[in-house]
Amino acid sequence: MPPPPTAAATSAALRRDDLLRIASPLRSLLAAAPYAPPEGSSTSVKSLLASLLPSPSQQPPAGGAGKEAADLLLFCAAARSASAETPALHWVPEGLSKAAAGAMEEMAAAGGWGDAGEMLLAMMPEAVPPLKAVLKETDVDAEDDMICADKPPKEHAFVAAHQFRWLLSQVNYPKLGDLCWLVIPCALTALDHWSPDVKEQGMVSFMHIAKNVKVTELSLYEDAILDACCNNIPADDELWYRIVEVSVLLLTCTQRSNPRSPWYSKMLAEMLGHLERQPLNKERRVAWLSLIGPVFDAMGLFLLAHFRLLFSLFFQWMHADDDRTVLLVLERTHAVIKLTWIRQSPYISRFVDELVLLYKESATRKSREIMRNHIVGILVLLQKCKGQLFEEAWKKHEVDPDLTLLRSCLKELCTKDSSPEF
Repeated sequence: MPPPPTAAATSAALRRDDLLRIASPLRSLLAAAPYAPPEGSSTSVKSLLASLLPSPSQQPPAGGAGKEAADLLLFCAAARSASAETPALHWVPEGLSKAAAGAMEEMAAAGGWGDAGEMLLAMMPEAVPPLKAVLKETDVDAEDDMICADKPPKEHAFVAAHQFRWLLSQVNYPKLGDLCWLVIPCALTALDHWSPDVKEQGMVSFMHIAKNVKVTELSLYEDAILDACCNNIPADDELWYRIVEVSVLLLTCTQRSNPRSPWYSKMLAEMLGHLERQPLNKERRVAWLSLIGPVFDAMGLFLLAHFRLLFSLFFQWMHADDDRTVLLVLERTHAVIKLTWIRQSPYISRFVDELVLLYKESATRKSREIMRNHIVGILVLLQKCKGQLFEEAWKKHEVDPDLTLLRSCLKELCTKDSSPEF
């Protein structure tokens, strides 16, 4: 979708003299900032930032001050996005970051905008394309300092990703919807990048996009976005929470009214297949179990197609060493049974056996009472939805001396619900 006519370049409203004046204290603060290139790298991020500042020693651009204004905005975006956790920008001092915020206000005043937010919105069509170009040019998996002799160093991609994420985060609903044509292709480029740090900024960017645009504004891009999410499911451990979080949000946001959408089945199958290969990875299973609920709610009966793998993992995780996993599995189990009533399922007997075993194991757990409440709730739900099948599976446990309290709880609850006694 082409940009609207009103999105023509607006940075020309800034005079070069104003840009030089605004940039001067930033240049001094940058020069005074301690910096050492990353070990094994010959690329200076500090020099990259310095190159974005207009200099009186340089010839004025032939096309006016537009490019220098956009570069100055990109410098400010880099400084504002810096933090101790930002790999390429952790060295940026707080004073420089604050000065960058003030510089943007000065730019807005000099250019006749109401505030820095209004200026940033107007200049996004000039600021984003160079960032996308850097991300695209560096999208080659390489360990060398230089990916290719005629391409930007990989450190430039790290900076560009953080600049883009910060710029994007400054535009909210409803104005962001008008910039989908600009920001979504750049976010996709970041998400498809080889670098985990760049990927993460793409994921954070899509979280912001999904929360600040209308579903109809995403419709042109939803297949490309969801495909990119699927491709990133086998991501590194450090990115697993992020990719599940953004995938769940985008999937339910774009496909909410269509549980038959093939994207639900594809995304869930990808996640389950990946979890099946690493069932003992605590961080991955806890993240997935804590985030996947909205997908289950949206799919409803269509979860039936995934029972084999889903329940296989649930049965393993019910006996995990950590209470957090067990409690999450019990919550998700209750939700799946309530949504599907496990129709035409051969898993009733296995569920009863596993839940009874977990009830016994919970005696030594710190969260024993919470677990047992969940277990009783699931067993009551199974009895309601499967009736005779459940009672047949329960018979083998009727005389177990370790289940006296469980039988008493079930009998009491079923009596209250006017259900058959055990």
